[in-house]
Amino acid sequence: MIRSLKQTWFFNPKNDILAGLVVAMALIPEAIAFSIIAGVDPKVGLYASFSMAVVIAFAGGRPGMISAATGAMALLMVTLVKEHGLQYLLVATLLTGVFQIIAGYLRLGELMRFVSRSVVTGFVNALAILIFMAQLPELTNVTWHVYAMTAAGLAIIYLFPLLPKIGKSVPSPLVCIVTLTIVYMLTGMDIRTVGDMGELPDSLPVFLWPDVPLNLETLLIVLPYSLGLAVVGLLESLMTSTIVDELTDTGSDKNRECRGQGMANIATGLLGGMAGCAMIGQSVINVKSGGRGRLSTLVAGVFLLILVVFLGPWVSQIPMAALVAVMIMVSIGTFSWESLRDLRKHPMSTNIVMLATVVVVVATHNLAIGVFVGVLLASLFFANKVGRVLYIDSQASDDGQAREYRVIGQVFFTSADRFTNAFDFKESLERVRIDLSRAHFWDITAVDALDKVVIRFRREGTEVEVEGLNEASATLVDRFAVHDKPDAVEKLMSGH
Repeated sequence: MIRSLKQTWFFNPKNDILAGLVVAMALIPEAIAFSIIAGVDPKVGLYASFSMAVVIAFAGGRPGMISAATGAMALLMVTLVKEHGLQYLLVATLLTGVFQIIAGYLRLGELMRFVSRSVVTGFVNALAILIFMAQLPELTNVTWHVYAMTAAGLAIIYLFPLLPKIGKSVPSPLVCIVTLTIVYMLTGMDIRTVGDMGELPDSLPVFLWPDVPLNLETLLIVLPYSLGLAVVGLLESLMTSTIVDELTDTGSDKNRECRGQGMANIATGLLGGMAGCAMIGQSVINVKSGGRGRLSTLVAGVFLLILVVFLGPWVSQIPMAALVAVMIMVSIGTFSWESLRDLRKHPMSTNIVMLATVVVVVATHNLAIGVFVGVLLASLFFANKVGRVLYIDSQASDDGQAREYRVIGQVFFTSADRFTNAFDFKESLERVRIDLSRAHFWDITAVDALDKVVIRFRREGTEVEVEGLNEASATLVDRFAVHDKPDAVEKLMSGH
Protein backbone atom coordinates (compact mmCIF):
# COMPACT_ATOMS: atom_id res chain seq x y z
CA MET A 1 0.00 0.00 0.00
CA ILE A 2 2.75 2.46 1.02
CA ARG A 3 4.82 1.46 -2.00
CA SER A 4 1.83 1.98 -4.29
CA LEU A 5 1.18 5.45 -2.82
CA LYS A 6 4.80 6.38 -3.35
CA GLN A 7 4.79 5.21 -6.95
CA THR A 8 1.52 7.02 -7.70
CA TRP A 9 1.70 10.15 -5.56
CA PHE A 10 5.11 10.80 -4.04
CA PHE A 11 7.71 9.78 -6.63
CA ASN A 12 8.26 13.42 -7.66
CA PRO A 13 7.08 15.53 -4.66
CA LYS A 14 9.14 18.72 -4.97
CA ASN A 15 8.54 19.21 -8.69
CA ASP A 16 4.87 18.27 -8.37
CA ILE A 17 4.29 20.82 -5.59
CA LEU A 18 6.12 23.65 -7.39
CA ALA A 19 4.41 22.85 -10.69
CA GLY A 20 1.03 22.76 -8.95
CA LEU A 21 1.63 26.23 -7.53
CA VAL A 22 2.43 27.62 -10.98
CA VAL A 23 -0.70 26.03 -12.45
CA ALA A 24 -2.87 27.38 -9.61
CA MET A 25 -1.78 30.94 -10.39
CA ALA A 26 -2.33 30.46 -14.11
CA LEU A 27 -5.81 29.02 -13.49
CA ILE A 28 -7.16 32.12 -11.73
CA PRO A 29 -7.51 34.55 -14.68
CA GLU A 30 -8.59 31.71 -16.98
CA ALA A 31 -11.38 30.62 -14.64
CA ILE A 32 -12.58 34.20 -14.21
CA ALA A 33 -12.51 34.80 -17.98
CA PHE A 34 -14.45 31.61 -18.70
CA SER A 35 -17.03 32.55 -16.07
CA ILE A 36 -17.57 35.85 -17.83
CA ILE A 37 -17.98 34.03 -21.16
CA ALA A 38 -20.60 31.72 -19.66
CA GLY A 39 -22.42 34.66 -18.04
CA VAL A 40 -21.96 33.58 -14.41
CA ASP A 41 -20.22 34.99 -11.34
CA PRO A 42 -16.38 34.53 -11.30
CA LYS A 43 -16.61 32.33 -8.23
CA VAL A 44 -18.57 29.74 -10.26
CA GLY A 45 -15.56 29.19 -12.52
CA LEU A 46 -13.06 29.34 -9.64
CA TYR A 47 -14.99 26.80 -7.56
CA ALA A 48 -15.28 24.59 -10.65
CA SER A 49 -11.53 24.74 -11.27
CA PHE A 50 -10.81 23.84 -7.64
CA SER A 51 -13.19 20.89 -7.47
CA MET A 52 -12.36 19.55 -10.94
CA ALA A 53 -8.63 19.51 -10.18
CA VAL A 54 -9.00 17.92 -6.74
CA VAL A 55 -11.42 15.17 -7.80
CA ILE A 56 -9.62 14.32 -11.04
CA ALA A 57 -6.36 13.98 -9.10
CA PHE A 58 -7.86 10.90 -7.43
CA ALA A 59 -10.29 9.62 -10.07
CA GLY A 60 -8.61 10.48 -13.38
CA GLY A 61 -6.77 8.10 -15.66
CA ARG A 62 -3.96 10.48 -16.67
CA PRO A 63 -1.64 11.54 -13.81
CA GLY A 64 -0.31 15.07 -14.13
CA MET A 65 -3.16 16.34 -16.32
CA ILE A 66 -5.06 19.43 -15.17
CA SER A 67 -8.86 19.68 -15.35
CA ALA A 68 -10.80 22.87 -14.63
CA ALA A 69 -13.32 25.28 -16.12
CA THR A 70 -12.59 25.72 -19.84
CA GLY A 71 -13.52 28.06 -22.65
CA ALA A 72 -14.79 25.25 -24.89
CA MET A 73 -17.30 24.23 -22.23
CA ALA A 74 -18.19 27.83 -21.31
CA LEU A 75 -19.27 28.59 -24.87
CA LEU A 76 -21.85 25.79 -24.73
CA MET A 77 -23.43 27.18 -21.55
CA VAL A 78 -24.16 30.73 -22.70
CA THR A 79 -27.70 30.17 -23.96
CA LEU A 80 -28.73 27.95 -21.03
CA VAL A 81 -27.53 30.50 -18.47
CA LYS A 82 -29.10 33.40 -20.32
CA GLU A 83 -32.51 31.74 -20.70
CA HIS A 84 -32.78 29.70 -17.49
CA GLY A 85 -30.11 30.86 -15.03
CA LEU A 86 -27.35 29.34 -12.91
CA GLN A 87 -29.47 26.69 -11.18
CA TYR A 88 -30.27 24.97 -14.46
CA LEU A 89 -26.56 25.10 -15.33
CA LEU A 90 -25.83 23.19 -12.13
CA VAL A 91 -28.35 20.51 -13.14
CA ALA A 92 -26.76 20.34 -16.60
CA THR A 93 -23.35 19.94 -14.97
CA LEU A 94 -24.60 17.03 -12.85
CA LEU A 95 -26.17 15.33 -15.88
CA THR A 96 -22.98 15.90 -17.86
CA GLY A 97 -21.10 13.97 -15.21
CA VAL A 98 -23.60 11.10 -15.38
CA PHE A 99 -23.22 10.84 -19.17
CA GLN A 100 -19.43 10.84 -18.89
CA ILE A 101 -19.43 8.07 -16.28
CA ILE A 102 -21.68 6.00 -18.55
CA ALA A 103 -19.29 6.66 -21.45
CA GLY A 104 -16.43 5.38 -19.31
CA TYR A 105 -18.22 2.15 -18.47
CA LEU A 106 -19.13 1.74 -22.15
CA ARG A 107 -15.37 2.01 -22.85
CA LEU A 108 -15.85 4.88 -25.28
CA GLY A 109 -12.38 6.09 -24.38
CA GLU A 110 -11.06 3.44 -26.74
CA LEU A 111 -12.50 5.44 -29.65
CA MET A 112 -9.34 7.58 -29.41
CA ARG A 113 -7.55 4.94 -31.45
CA PHE A 114 -9.60 6.13 -34.44
CA VAL A 115 -8.08 9.61 -34.17
CA SER A 116 -5.10 9.75 -36.53
CA ARG A 117 -1.76 11.36 -35.79
CA SER A 118 -2.47 14.16 -38.27
CA VAL A 119 -5.68 15.07 -36.40
CA VAL A 120 -3.82 15.16 -33.07
CA THR A 121 -1.14 17.39 -34.61
CA GLY A 122 -3.80 19.71 -36.03
CA PHE A 123 -5.56 19.80 -32.65
CA VAL A 124 -2.30 20.70 -30.89
CA ASN A 125 -1.41 23.43 -33.37
CA ALA A 126 -4.91 24.91 -33.25
CA LEU A 127 -4.82 24.98 -29.45
CA ALA A 128 -1.45 26.72 -29.53
CA ILE A 129 -2.84 29.37 -31.88
CA LEU A 130 -5.98 29.85 -29.74
CA ILE A 131 -3.91 30.16 -26.57
CA PHE A 132 -1.79 32.85 -28.21
CA MET A 133 -4.82 34.67 -29.62
CA ALA A 134 -6.42 34.68 -26.17
CA GLN A 135 -3.47 36.77 -24.92
CA LEU A 136 -3.83 39.46 -27.58
CA PRO A 137 -6.52 41.51 -25.72
CA GLU A 138 -3.98 41.92 -22.90
CA LEU A 139 -1.43 43.25 -25.40
CA THR A 140 -3.71 45.59 -27.36
CA ASN A 141 -4.12 49.32 -26.63
CA VAL A 142 -1.88 49.16 -23.58
CA THR A 143 1.06 51.21 -22.31
CA TRP A 144 4.68 50.35 -22.93
CA HIS A 145 4.91 49.03 -19.38
CA VAL A 146 2.84 45.99 -20.35
CA TYR A 147 5.13 45.13 -23.26
CA ALA A 148 8.20 45.64 -21.07
CA MET A 149 6.80 43.39 -18.32
CA THR A 150 5.76 40.70 -20.83
CA ALA A 151 9.18 40.75 -22.49
CA ALA A 152 10.86 40.58 -19.09
CA GLY A 153 8.64 37.64 -18.16
CA LEU A 154 9.58 35.74 -21.32
CA ALA A 155 13.25 36.47 -20.69
CA ILE A 156 12.97 35.04 -17.18
CA ILE A 157 11.09 31.96 -18.41
CA TYR A 158 13.65 31.07 -21.07
CA LEU A 159 16.90 32.29 -19.46
CA PHE A 160 16.39 31.24 -15.83
CA PRO A 161 16.70 27.48 -16.62
CA LEU A 162 20.17 28.21 -18.04
CA LEU A 163 21.50 29.26 -14.63
CA PRO A 164 23.70 26.58 -13.00
CA LYS A 165 22.21 24.62 -10.09
CA ILE A 166 19.22 26.85 -9.21
CA GLY A 167 17.94 27.04 -12.80
CA LYS A 168 16.74 23.43 -12.73
CA SER A 169 15.42 23.40 -9.16
CA VAL A 170 12.60 25.98 -9.45
CA PRO A 171 10.11 26.25 -12.37
CA SER A 172 10.91 29.36 -14.38
CA PRO A 173 7.19 30.30 -14.82
CA LEU A 174 6.92 30.51 -11.00
CA VAL A 175 10.00 32.73 -10.87
CA CYS A 176 8.44 34.89 -13.60
CA ILE A 177 5.15 35.37 -11.74
CA VAL A 178 6.76 36.08 -8.36
CA THR A 179 9.40 38.45 -9.79
CA LEU A 180 7.00 40.53 -11.88
CA THR A 181 4.51 40.73 -9.01
CA ILE A 182 7.23 42.13 -6.74
CA VAL A 183 8.23 44.62 -9.45
CA TYR A 184 4.63 45.74 -9.83
CA MET A 185 4.11 46.14 -6.08
CA LEU A 186 7.32 48.20 -5.76
CA THR A 187 6.68 50.46 -8.75
CA GLY A 188 2.89 50.73 -8.75
CA MET A 189 2.84 51.03 -12.54
CA ASP A 190 -0.50 51.39 -14.29
CA ILE A 191 -1.09 47.90 -15.70
CA ARG A 192 -3.88 45.33 -15.42
CA THR A 193 -3.73 42.79 -12.62
CA VAL A 194 -5.67 39.67 -11.69
CA GLY A 195 -7.83 41.82 -9.40
CA ASP A 196 -9.06 43.75 -12.45
CA MET A 197 -10.43 40.54 -13.97
CA GLY A 198 -13.19 40.13 -11.38
CA GLU A 199 -13.92 39.83 -7.69
CA LEU A 200 -12.33 36.84 -6.00
CA PRO A 201 -14.49 34.75 -3.61
CA ASP A 202 -13.96 35.23 0.11
CA SER A 203 -15.49 31.97 1.35
CA LEU A 204 -15.11 28.24 0.82
CA PRO A 205 -17.56 26.46 -1.50
CA VAL A 206 -20.49 24.71 0.16
CA PHE A 207 -22.71 21.80 -0.84
CA LEU A 208 -25.45 23.21 -3.07
CA TRP A 209 -28.32 21.16 -4.47
CA PRO A 210 -29.79 22.92 -7.54
CA ASP A 211 -32.91 24.91 -6.65
CA VAL A 212 -35.05 23.76 -9.58
CA PRO A 213 -38.01 21.38 -9.88
CA LEU A 214 -36.67 17.93 -10.68
CA ASN A 215 -39.17 16.84 -13.31
CA LEU A 216 -39.36 15.89 -16.98
CA GLU A 217 -39.56 19.52 -18.09
CA THR A 218 -36.28 20.35 -16.38
CA LEU A 219 -34.67 17.26 -17.88
CA LEU A 220 -35.76 18.20 -21.39
CA ILE A 221 -34.37 21.71 -20.93
CA VAL A 222 -30.90 20.64 -19.81
CA LEU A 223 -30.56 17.38 -21.79
CA PRO A 224 -29.29 18.91 -25.09
CA TYR A 225 -26.76 21.06 -23.23
CA SER A 226 -25.58 18.16 -21.07
CA LEU A 227 -25.04 15.91 -24.08
CA GLY A 228 -23.02 18.61 -25.82
CA LEU A 229 -20.98 19.34 -22.69
CA ALA A 230 -20.32 15.64 -22.13
CA VAL A 231 -19.09 15.08 -25.70
CA VAL A 232 -16.93 18.21 -25.87
CA GLY A 233 -15.57 17.62 -22.38
CA LEU A 234 -14.58 14.03 -23.09
CA LEU A 235 -13.14 14.86 -26.49
CA GLU A 236 -10.96 17.67 -25.15
CA SER A 237 -9.93 15.59 -22.13
CA LEU A 238 -9.00 12.53 -24.18
CA MET A 239 -7.10 14.61 -26.73
CA THR A 240 -5.23 16.37 -23.91
CA SER A 241 -4.53 13.01 -22.29
CA THR A 242 -2.98 11.77 -25.54
CA ILE A 243 -0.78 14.87 -25.75
CA VAL A 244 0.40 14.52 -22.13
CA ASP A 245 1.08 10.82 -22.81
CA GLU A 246 3.48 11.89 -25.55
CA LEU A 247 5.07 14.70 -23.54
CA THR A 248 5.81 12.39 -20.61
CA ASP A 249 6.36 9.19 -22.61
CA THR A 250 3.89 7.35 -20.38
CA GLY A 251 0.49 5.73 -20.85
CA SER A 252 -2.93 6.46 -19.42
CA ASP A 253 -6.30 4.79 -18.89
CA LYS A 254 -8.71 6.59 -21.23
CA ASN A 255 -11.85 4.86 -19.91
CA ARG A 256 -10.93 5.68 -16.32
CA GLU A 257 -10.39 9.27 -17.46
CA CYS A 258 -13.95 9.34 -18.83
CA ARG A 259 -15.32 8.13 -15.49
CA GLY A 260 -13.06 10.51 -13.59
CA GLN A 261 -14.27 13.50 -15.61
CA GLY A 262 -17.84 12.47 -14.83
CA MET A 263 -17.17 12.22 -11.08
CA ALA A 264 -15.40 15.58 -11.12
CA ASN A 265 -18.32 17.27 -12.89
CA ILE A 266 -20.85 15.79 -10.46
CA ALA A 267 -18.78 17.10 -7.53
CA THR A 268 -18.47 20.46 -9.27
CA GLY A 269 -22.21 20.76 -9.83
CA LEU A 270 -22.87 20.02 -6.14
CA LEU A 271 -20.39 22.75 -5.10
CA GLY A 272 -21.92 25.44 -7.28
CA GLY A 273 -19.44 25.22 -10.14
CA MET A 274 -19.78 25.07 -13.92
CA ALA A 275 -18.93 21.98 -15.97
CA GLY A 276 -15.27 21.58 -16.90
CA CYS A 277 -12.76 19.25 -18.50
CA ALA A 278 -9.03 18.86 -19.10
CA MET A 279 -7.07 21.99 -20.04
CA ILE A 280 -4.26 21.54 -22.51
CA GLY A 281 -2.61 24.88 -21.66
CA GLN A 282 -2.43 24.27 -17.92
CA SER A 283 -1.53 20.62 -18.46
CA VAL A 284 1.43 21.69 -20.60
CA ILE A 285 2.43 24.26 -17.94
CA ASN A 286 2.33 21.49 -15.37
CA VAL A 287 4.47 19.13 -17.43
CA LYS A 288 6.94 21.85 -18.49
CA SER A 289 7.28 22.88 -14.82
CA GLY A 290 8.18 19.34 -13.79
CA GLY A 291 4.77 18.04 -12.72
CA ARG A 292 4.28 14.35 -13.44
CA GLY A 293 2.09 12.76 -10.78
CA ARG A 294 -1.35 13.05 -9.27
CA LEU A 295 0.12 15.21 -6.51
CA SER A 296 0.70 18.07 -8.96
CA THR A 297 -2.98 18.10 -9.95
CA LEU A 298 -4.14 17.94 -6.32
CA VAL A 299 -1.75 20.73 -5.30
CA ALA A 300 -3.00 22.89 -8.18
CA GLY A 301 -6.59 22.58 -7.00
CA VAL A 302 -5.86 23.05 -3.29
CA PHE A 303 -3.49 25.98 -3.87
CA LEU A 304 -6.04 27.61 -6.16
CA LEU A 305 -8.63 27.61 -3.37
CA ILE A 306 -6.12 28.85 -0.79
CA LEU A 307 -4.91 31.61 -3.10
CA VAL A 308 -8.33 33.02 -4.01
CA VAL A 309 -10.01 32.63 -0.60
CA PHE A 310 -7.23 33.32 1.90
CA LEU A 311 -4.62 35.21 -0.12
CA GLY A 312 -6.95 37.15 -2.38
CA PRO A 313 -5.43 40.62 -1.72
CA TRP A 314 -2.00 39.33 -2.70
CA VAL A 315 -3.16 37.29 -5.66
CA SER A 316 -5.13 40.23 -7.03
CA GLN A 317 -1.84 42.09 -7.47
CA ILE A 318 -0.32 39.55 -9.86
CA PRO A 319 0.15 41.51 -13.12
CA MET A 320 -1.62 40.02 -16.09
CA ALA A 321 1.58 40.57 -18.09
CA ALA A 322 3.26 37.85 -16.03
CA LEU A 323 0.51 35.35 -16.82
CA VAL A 324 0.49 36.44 -20.46
CA ALA A 325 4.20 35.64 -20.64
CA VAL A 326 3.55 32.18 -19.18
CA MET A 327 0.74 31.48 -21.64
CA ILE A 328 2.87 32.66 -24.59
CA MET A 329 5.49 30.17 -23.41
CA VAL A 330 2.79 27.50 -23.37
CA SER A 331 1.69 28.47 -26.88
CA ILE A 332 5.23 28.26 -28.25
CA GLY A 333 5.89 24.98 -26.46
CA THR A 334 2.59 23.44 -27.52
CA PHE A 335 2.83 24.17 -31.24
CA SER A 336 4.30 21.30 -33.24
CA TRP A 337 6.97 23.20 -35.17
CA GLU A 338 8.24 20.04 -36.85
CA SER A 339 4.82 19.68 -38.49
CA LEU A 340 5.67 22.71 -40.67
CA ARG A 341 8.93 21.09 -41.72
CA ASP A 342 7.16 17.81 -42.41
CA LEU A 343 4.68 19.40 -44.84
CA ARG A 344 7.11 18.65 -47.67
CA LYS A 345 7.69 15.05 -46.60
CA HIS A 346 4.22 13.92 -45.61
CA PRO A 347 1.53 12.81 -48.11
CA MET A 348 -0.83 15.53 -49.29
CA SER A 349 -3.80 13.80 -47.62
CA THR A 350 -2.03 13.91 -44.23
CA ASN A 351 -1.27 17.62 -44.64
CA ILE A 352 -4.86 18.39 -45.66
CA VAL A 353 -6.23 16.61 -42.56
CA MET A 354 -3.84 18.48 -40.26
CA LEU A 355 -4.46 21.89 -41.82
CA ALA A 356 -8.24 21.38 -41.99
CA THR A 357 -8.31 20.54 -38.27
CA VAL A 358 -6.33 23.70 -37.49
CA VAL A 359 -8.47 25.95 -39.68
CA VAL A 360 -11.83 24.65 -38.39
CA VAL A 361 -10.81 24.77 -34.72
CA VAL A 362 -9.40 28.30 -35.02
CA ALA A 363 -12.37 29.52 -37.09
CA THR A 364 -15.09 28.07 -34.87
CA HIS A 365 -13.25 28.02 -31.50
CA ASN A 366 -14.93 24.64 -31.15
CA LEU A 367 -12.52 21.77 -30.62
CA ALA A 368 -15.19 19.11 -31.15
CA ILE A 369 -16.12 20.39 -34.62
CA GLY A 370 -12.48 20.66 -35.65
CA VAL A 371 -11.59 17.17 -34.50
CA PHE A 372 -14.76 15.76 -36.09
CA VAL A 373 -13.84 17.33 -39.44
CA GLY A 374 -10.29 16.02 -39.14
CA VAL A 375 -11.42 12.48 -38.31
CA LEU A 376 -13.98 12.55 -41.13
CA LEU A 377 -11.41 13.67 -43.69
CA ALA A 378 -8.86 11.14 -42.44
CA SER A 379 -11.47 8.39 -42.73
CA LEU A 380 -12.42 9.40 -46.28
CA PHE A 381 -8.79 9.55 -47.40
CA PHE A 382 -8.11 6.18 -45.78
CA ALA A 383 -11.17 4.56 -47.35
CA ASN A 384 -10.20 5.94 -50.76
CA LYS A 385 -6.62 4.72 -50.38
CA VAL A 386 -7.59 1.22 -49.24
CA GLY A 387 -10.25 1.05 -51.93
CA ARG A 388 -7.52 1.38 -54.55
CA VAL A 389 -5.72 -1.67 -53.15
CA LEU A 390 -7.68 -4.03 -55.37
CA TYR A 391 -6.20 -6.09 -58.18
CA ILE A 392 -8.15 -8.43 -60.46
CA ASP A 393 -6.64 -10.49 -63.28
CA SER A 394 -7.95 -13.39 -65.31
CA GLN A 395 -6.80 -16.32 -67.40
CA ALA A 396 -8.75 -18.14 -70.10
CA SER A 397 -8.76 -21.92 -70.45
CA ASP A 398 -7.05 -23.64 -73.35
CA ASP A 399 -10.34 -24.28 -75.15
CA GLY A 400 -11.49 -20.68 -74.63
CA GLN A 401 -14.75 -21.80 -73.03
CA ALA A 402 -13.83 -20.93 -69.42
CA ARG A 403 -12.08 -18.13 -67.56
CA GLU A 404 -10.70 -17.82 -64.03
CA TYR A 405 -10.75 -14.43 -62.28
CA ARG A 406 -8.36 -13.91 -59.35
CA VAL A 407 -9.32 -11.11 -56.92
CA ILE A 408 -6.64 -9.65 -54.63
CA GLY A 409 -7.42 -6.91 -52.10
CA GLN A 410 -10.23 -5.28 -50.16
CA VAL A 411 -13.78 -5.08 -51.47
CA PHE A 412 -16.09 -2.57 -49.77
CA PHE A 413 -18.14 0.50 -50.63
CA THR A 414 -15.32 2.50 -52.26
CA SER A 415 -13.98 -0.40 -54.34
CA ALA A 416 -17.24 -2.14 -55.22
CA ASP A 417 -17.56 -0.44 -58.62
CA ARG A 418 -13.95 -1.32 -59.53
CA PHE A 419 -14.71 -4.92 -58.59
CA THR A 420 -17.82 -5.06 -60.81
CA ASN A 421 -16.20 -3.31 -63.78
CA ALA A 422 -13.27 -5.74 -63.82
CA PHE A 423 -15.44 -8.55 -65.27
CA ASP A 424 -16.20 -8.95 -68.98
CA PHE A 425 -19.84 -10.02 -69.22
CA LYS A 426 -19.93 -9.90 -73.05
CA GLU A 427 -17.40 -12.68 -73.49
CA SER A 428 -19.07 -15.92 -74.57
CA LEU A 429 -18.13 -18.48 -71.90
CA GLU A 430 -19.48 -21.71 -70.54
CA ARG A 431 -17.85 -21.44 -67.12
CA VAL A 432 -16.39 -18.70 -64.91
CA ARG A 433 -14.43 -19.35 -61.74
CA ILE A 434 -13.95 -16.47 -59.30
CA ASP A 435 -11.05 -17.05 -56.88
CA LEU A 436 -11.51 -14.93 -53.73
CA SER A 437 -8.87 -16.62 -51.56
CA ARG A 438 -6.79 -13.43 -51.46
CA ALA A 439 -9.69 -11.00 -51.12
CA HIS A 440 -11.80 -9.77 -48.22
CA PHE A 441 -15.42 -8.61 -48.30
CA TRP A 442 -16.16 -5.94 -45.68
CA ASP A 443 -19.73 -4.73 -46.09
CA ILE A 444 -23.11 -5.20 -47.74
CA THR A 445 -22.05 -3.06 -50.71
CA ALA A 446 -19.29 -5.59 -51.45
CA VAL A 447 -21.74 -8.48 -51.17
CA ASP A 448 -24.14 -6.67 -53.49
CA ALA A 449 -21.33 -6.24 -56.03
CA LEU A 450 -20.63 -9.98 -55.92
CA ASP A 451 -24.34 -10.66 -56.44
CA LYS A 452 -24.38 -8.46 -59.52
CA VAL A 453 -21.35 -10.17 -61.05
CA VAL A 454 -22.61 -13.70 -60.45
CA ILE A 455 -26.16 -13.04 -61.58
CA ARG A 456 -25.12 -11.12 -64.72
CA PHE A 457 -22.93 -14.03 -65.79
CA ARG A 458 -25.75 -16.50 -65.14
CA ARG A 459 -28.14 -14.31 -67.08
CA GLU A 460 -25.80 -14.75 -70.07
CA GLY A 461 -25.96 -18.52 -69.62
CA THR A 462 -22.55 -18.85 -67.97
CA GLU A 463 -21.98 -21.23 -65.09
CA VAL A 464 -20.32 -19.40 -62.16
CA GLU A 465 -18.23 -20.90 -59.38
CA VAL A 466 -17.18 -18.75 -56.40
CA GLU A 467 -14.29 -20.16 -54.34
CA GLY A 468 -11.83 -19.24 -51.59
CA LEU A 469 -13.89 -16.95 -49.38
CA ASN A 470 -12.29 -16.57 -45.95
CA GLU A 471 -14.42 -17.27 -42.90
CA ALA A 472 -15.39 -13.67 -42.16
CA SER A 473 -16.27 -12.90 -45.77
CA ALA A 474 -18.17 -16.18 -46.13
CA THR A 475 -20.28 -15.36 -43.08
CA LEU A 476 -21.19 -11.99 -44.57
CA VAL A 477 -21.97 -13.48 -47.98
CA ASP A 478 -24.03 -16.34 -46.55
CA ARG A 479 -26.13 -13.88 -44.59
CA PHE A 480 -26.76 -11.17 -47.16
CA ALA A 481 -26.03 -12.52 -50.66
CA VAL A 482 -28.88 -13.52 -52.97
CA HIS A 483 -27.00 -15.10 -55.91
CA ASP A 484 -27.14 -18.49 -54.19
CA LYS A 485 -30.84 -18.15 -53.27
CA PRO A 486 -33.90 -19.16 -55.33
CA ASP A 487 -35.10 -16.55 -57.85
CA ALA A 488 -31.78 -14.71 -57.52
CA VAL A 489 -32.13 -12.80 -60.78
CA GLU A 490 -35.61 -11.53 -59.93
CA LYS A 491 -34.49 -10.47 -56.44
CA LEU A 492 -31.53 -8.54 -57.78
CA MET A 493 -33.60 -6.79 -60.43
CA SER A 494 -36.19 -5.78 -57.82
CA GLY A 495 -33.50 -4.44 -55.47
CA HIS A 496 -33.96 -7.33 -52.94
